[in-house]
Amino acid sequence: MVLSKFLMCLLYIVTGLPLCCRFGAAACRQYSSSSGYPNVSLSSPLPGIPKPVFASVDGQEKHETRITTLENGLRVASQNKFGQFCTVGILVNSGSRHEAKYPSGIAHFLEKLAFSSTSQYGSKDEILLSLEKHGGICDCQTSRDTTMYAVSAEVKGLDTVVSLLSDAVLQPRLLDEELEMTRMTVRFELEDLNMRPDPEPLLTEMIHAAAYRGNTVGLPRFCPVQNVDKIDRKLLHTYLRSYYCPERMVLAGVGIEHEQLVECARKYLLNVKPVWGVGTPDKVDRSVAQYTGGIIKMEKDMSDVSLGPTPIPELTHIMIGLESCSFLEDDFIPFAVLNMMMGGGGSFSAGGPGKGMFTRLYLNVLNRHHWMYNATSYHHSYEDSGLLCIHASADPRQVREMVEIITREFIQMAGTAGEMELERAKTQLKSMLMMNLESRPVIFEDVGRQVLATGKRKLPHELCQLISNVTASDIKRVTTKMLRSKPAVAALGDLTELPSYEHIQAALSSKDGRLPRMYRLFR
Repeated sequence: MVLSKFLMCLLYIVTGLPLCCRFGAAACRQYSSSSGYPNVSLSSPLPGIPKPVFASVDGQEKHETRITTLENGLRVASQNKFGQFCTVGILVNSGSRHEAKYPSGIAHFLEKLAFSSTSQYGSKDEILLSLEKHGGICDCQTSRDTTMYAVSAEVKGLDTVVSLLSDAVLQPRLLDEELEMTRMTVRFELEDLNMRPDPEPLLTEMIHAAAYRGNTVGLPRFCPVQNVDKIDRKLLHTYLRSYYCPERMVLAGVGIEHEQLVECARKYLLNVKPVWGVGTPDKVDRSVAQYTGGIIKMEKDMSDVSLGPTPIPELTHIMIGLESCSFLEDDFIPFAVLNMMMGGGGSFSAGGPGKGMFTRLYLNVLNRHHWMYNATSYHHSYEDSGLLCIHASADPRQVREMVEIITREFIQMAGTAGEMELERAKTQLKSMLMMNLESRPVIFEDVGRQVLATGKRKLPHELCQLISNVTASDIKRVTTKMLRSKPAVAALGDLTELPSYEHIQAALSSKDGRLPRMYRLFR
């Protein structure tokens, strides 16, 4: 009887129809008041219905990152996350910064060669077919300091995934036809890099080359054209022998049980001899990044970058950077808040909450100077150095004025930050952090990179607390320290009106950020 009452009430709630429409007037009179609504209190438990059981977290161990180091030095890190899919991958402490003794471009080649034929799989198609059985996909990405091989698939296929990763990383065949196809891919990417309307990847490459001239993170991330034909199997094996060692690797997983991942790691990664033989750690380049500052200019006709019904106007792009700090230092968090406070973006934005319309580069630059098309702040950080830079673009005739506006913004960073803008930047940074960490692949990368660099992982709530602790005096202190470094400048486009490097340096050393005045007899 009680159950039938409950069902009738439930039908009313779901359908929105009075009980009399479903069961007749008698039922309506019995279970409802004169107003026509069910006379049932939803705040008290219904009689005869079992008490609900809610999911709960039993202490910290449910969301902590667990780390195990195997006998060969390989670290295994996992993060539990509910779901039937997992992301597992191998991160290697290897990137373009380690190519000082080699022709630049090896990391770029390895990225394109990843998940090709191996000792177990005859081709990339076989690998993809094997992953499809578990609803899986694979990818490889290289940066200046890390190479990352990753697979997302069903949890049930973990054994296959770890076996495949071990094979792809340690047993690649590197066939002649694969190397030739990679050369074609690399050449195409280099052409595309110079032709695309968005110059940001090219400017980032240039600013690193200017800031760290000829060393570590200043070495080319993309393979230079003259090196494409120099890279062969023998050279790749020589490099891999030095850098692809277990002690320089982390097997990271998100969405799987730690014990299961460790068991698979022991099975497929513990006593495996790589195809290139066993390496010696003494051949690893352990150079520390040396910040030099400087300028790199590329004169380029940008008038035909984007033709069509709505062409992008001809623009000159400038990026100015100063040395910040390593991500291992305590000042990394204040620099991250400062970068968020500067914000910026393109001159067109739909606006709305969280779009950064109240950041300094919007309020002080884009909103006041209609002729500027872009003003964006970036922060690149590595294990031994960092770079905070501002990218700006405008008509070639207004380059000098644009550079002065950016140098003024750098100088004004050293002023006292307002309480509201500081709180807004901190809230926005925490919001961005938490929203990004809802994605399983992002959690995987965060776990892998932190464990590879530090041997442990700071959890999101710890990072949020560190962000909350940042004060206006912290921002002022790190900015004052940053402004003592020499500037790094990258310039792309028509550079007729570009001020000299010495003038940019003088502006960043002045009190107001203004460029030295120039007097011309003829204009």
